[in-house]
Amino acid sequence: MKVQGRLGLWIVILLFMATYACGGKKEQGPARAIPVLADTVIQKAVPVEIRVIGNCQAYSTVSVKSMVAGEISQVHFAEGKDVAKGDLLFTIDPRPFEAALKQAQANLERDRVQAENAKINAQRYEVLVAKQAVSRQQYDQFRTNAEALEATVRLDEAAVENAKVMLSYCFIRSPIDGRTGNLLITRGNLIKANDVPLITINQIKPIYVAFSVPEQNLAEIKKYRVAGKSLKVEALPPNDTKAAEQGVLTFIDNTVDNTTGTILLKGTFSNKYRRLWPGQFVNVRLVLTTQPNAIVVPAQAVQTGQQGQYVFVIKPDLTVEARPVMVNRTINNDMIIDKGLKAGERVVTDGQLLLVPGAKVEVKGSVNSSEKGS
Repeated sequence: MKVQGRLGLWIVILLFMATYACGGKKEQGPARAIPVLADTVIQKAVPVEIRVIGNCQAYSTVSVKSMVAGEISQVHFAEGKDVAKGDLLFTIDPRPFEAALKQAQANLERDRVQAENAKINAQRYEVLVAKQAVSRQQYDQFRTNAEALEATVRLDEAAVENAKVMLSYCFIRSPIDGRTGNLLITRGNLIKANDVPLITINQIKPIYVAFSVPEQNLAEIKKYRVAGKSLKVEALPPNDTKAAEQGVLTFIDNTVDNTTGTILLKGTFSNKYRRLWPGQFVNVRLVLTTQPNAIVVPAQAVQTGQQGQYVFVIKPDLTVEARPVMVNRTINNDMIIDKGLKAGERVVTDGQLLLVPGAKVEVKGSVNSSEKGS
């Protein structure tokens, strides 16, 4: 009787548990949709580009030195200001050189008079030697003296020209349009010829932007540059919210740096508003060509799993499919997809951690980053 009682008790417990389980399933109802953000796959033309860090370099740099020794009597510019080609920068005390020029001119006048007199005497003796009134030896002496004095005159003329040149060196002018740097030698200082620089001038309009790219990009760069078009280069200073400066690729170095595996390139920029400054680091974008009809999705849509990269594609019934994709490259916040997607499909951009293939989703919004990047 005790065994039968226990058996009945277990039957009642089992029936109760079965009833509770069935009741629980009825209360659970259909699976709840998972909220996500989504975007539409678009097709558009995108640039094929290389992004690196570059460094601005002056288009030309001149270290101004004095060609003569003397005292700096005047400085005609303010350091750190712009100067034009031909502007007077320094005056070296010209008085010693003016005196040297006057001395050379006086010597020239003296020797010209002597040469003219010697020439007249030589002509007179030429007539006399023809009449045999004087000896040939006497004539030769006067002729030789006249020729020597003519050579002396030519030497004096050269000395005058040299004195004029040395005097002109006392007035130092800017050889280029540019911006002056720190004034290294001030007024009143004695300087030597061709000694230390007085000032350095940088030409910044136009300006170079130098940057290095991996050598594996060289073939593509040469390919598109030879195609008959100039490659566009953009440069943007850090933390600058304005549009990038526009330039063109003008220089490819003739050798690859074996230590870094990179090659040096330079772009030339008009730098009209002087946003680029020598020595400044900038973000560089070299545009090689344009890829038409590229498939573009927001970068946050692409996930990485054990089998590679994939995206969650939203089907018409609002369930998701995990689809593998082949990514070509990333541009800003977009990814270019070579294989796996087509234009018009919707992909999940936020909320992927809660998803499994076949899960039901509810689209709460759209980032639209791919469209913003167009």
